[in-house]
Amino acid sequence: MAKMNLLQAINSALDIAMAKSEKVYSFGEDTGSFGGVFRATSGLTEKYGRHRNFNTPLVEQGILGFANGLASQGSYAIAEIQFGDYIFPAFDQIVNESAKFRYRSGNEFNVGGLTIRTPYGGGIAGGHYHSQSPEAYFAHTPGLKIVMPRNPYMAKGLLLSAIFDPNPVLFMEPKRLYRASTGEVPEEEYSLELGKADVVREGKDLTIVAWGAQVEMAEKAADKAAEDGIDCEIIDLVSLLPWDAETVAKSVMKTGRLVVTQEAPLTSGFASEVAATVQDKCFLYLESPIARVCGLDTPYPLCHEKEYFVDHLKVYEAIKASMTY
Repeated sequence: MAKMNLLQAINSALDIAMAKSEKVYSFGEDTGSFGGVFRATSGLTEKYGRHRNFNTPLVEQGILGFANGLASQGSYAIAEIQFGDYIFPAFDQIVNESAKFRYRSGNEFNVGGLTIRTPYGGGIAGGHYHSQSPEAYFAHTPGLKIVMPRNPYMAKGLLLSAIFDPNPVLFMEPKRLYRASTGEVPEEEYSLELGKADVVREGKDLTIVAWGAQVEMAEKAADKAAEDGIDCEIIDLVSLLPWDAETVAKSVMKTGRLVVTQEAPLTSGFASEVAATVQDKCFLYLESPIARVCGLDTPYPLCHEKEYFVDHLKVYEAIKASMTY
């Protein structure tokens, strides 16, 4: 075991994957020269050569087009999009090519070796072009997997699983936690199951569902609620596509209350999918309306980031409202 921050855990996973197979390639804007803007790929060029970890042109559609081609001939392509906000020029390649490659070929061909790494979310004073959480756009797309880790241990195990999973995976990394989140992480290879939610904390009064960096806000809100005698159960979805509805439903049937929180704006966010599914599966068990605690339906503001940010106090207020309904 070694103490790592989230970036170091990701770097360790990439290192292990590249050592494991010569067919693993990592690439993106500046990833080869100095490890990318966040230094996630530092040291990989020196260790594996410029043909294995390399820079691409500043064109996201081209990065994913190349990645699809590389993965289609049997390689493991790990494409970094520098910020989640800049993934939209590659939207067509991801949604219409990556996600549909296996389907349109009748399983004759696939791009299962494709992993798309990208940082997402706010909390770093990045403004409207460096703070978005675009997961819901892609969660509407059959053929993809979407993974969002909450800490270094989860990040390394999930990324190793994503790289060698037989399906294209969008791996979204909470950049607010890149250096802020640290923990004990095995130095050797290990993997964590994709599509399986993690019950972070058990409780009996109310269920909180979150993913990625927002799990920290759920934990802080639950700690504050505990001072009022409210016992919250916290579930980290871990994967949004597929997502573990069974674990969430089982929890809500026990507690009778649900608060779902996300960084992304309220309207049509993934929290709405969770709420609709739980309402369908658990209607007769609910003691209060399902609450969604989300970002605002505005561009992510720079000077008003603290007002926009979905902090633990907003989650706590939703908990109180649910308990007193």
